[in-house]
Amino acid sequence: MADLTVDNINNILSSVVDKYTEQDIVSSNSINNIDINGDKVEITIELNYPAKGYHDELSKQITDALTANGINNASVNIETKIVKYSTQKGVEILSEVKNIIAVASGKGGVGKSTTSVNLALALQAEGAKVAILDADIYGPSQPRMLGVSKLKPDTSAEGKLLPILGHGMQSMSIGYLVDEDNPMIWRGPMVTQALEQMLRDTLWRGVDYMIIDLPPGTGDTQLTLSQKIPVSGSVIVTTPQDIALLDAKKGLKMFEKVNIPILGIVENMSLHICSKCGHEEAIFGVGGGESMAKEADVNFLGALPLEMDIRTDVDEGTPTVAKNPDGRVAEIYKEIARNVSAKLTQQDRAMSSFPSITIE
Repeated sequence: MADLTVDNINNILSSVVDKYTEQDIVSSNSINNIDINGDKVEITIELNYPAKGYHDELSKQITDALTANGINNASVNIETKIVKYSTQKGVEILSEVKNIIAVASGKGGVGKSTTSVNLALALQAEGAKVAILDADIYGPSQPRMLGVSKLKPDTSAEGKLLPILGHGMQSMSIGYLVDEDNPMIWRGPMVTQALEQMLRDTLWRGVDYMIIDLPPGTGDTQLTLSQKIPVSGSVIVTTPQDIALLDAKKGLKMFEKVNIPILGIVENMSLHICSKCGHEEAIFGVGGGESMAKEADVNFLGALPLEMDIRTDVDEGTPTVAKNPDGRVAEIYKEIARNVSAKLTQQDRAMSSFPSITIE
């Protein structure tokens, strides 16, 4: 008969590795409770990142490991508890936003905004409460991509902006505050002030992850981000093209210099598959994002194909993850979301502003 003790079960489960954190579930403190009742074992797992699409696979890993050691009557319950992770020192936090993830690219035209909105929707689909902030003051695109470009934000009794809901996500953009056709002819200081105001003067509610869709480049907005906005981590979007990679490396170096952790690199437009004949062609090159990740010693989060539907979906205001949530491309975005959020769990958790004092 199997040894039905907590110590033995922990010993068995130390062989079960979470493929996203790359840690076993015992040493990573993912086991919340082990309840033994006769020959029945109930195990509660607590993940610190959203991964609904992985729960069944992880449950099977656990039960298979137990069965292999003679424990045949086990059930697994997986819960999600997303916590706040550390940010730059000296930057004022947002009480209703646990984690801010900046999505950046060195140059325009690599699909950064499309990646941002689909990443946000994928995190939501995996079980998180998500918001998106459009930080591209000169070229805001999130209102159109979320299908809410004609809406204007209301204000609370305290004078704060109420975020616009798009596909269930809270969002804010300068695009809600000015007409879509009006150009923003502003100098740098006005842009950075607008960004900070949109972040701090919006009434965000219970956000696990805020995705900030940054403008391309390494200018004023990015500097404001590093100095005044509490960012938990960043994601770099590139294509395999050499020119895009050169600029993406600049974005990566920028985050390194301002001490914002890089969660990884997403390669967009990696492979084109002809919709007529199925022929595969690497229009922008092969493996550039992955080789860049290896060179910089950061995670390669995933590669997205060059597909017309990804572009037309956001143009219509229904990003691919929302329009076709069970499709192949949506699953790639969800895999990237799990990689991003799991990578974030490897960082230090945020400490409270003041130490707790106990008098004995």
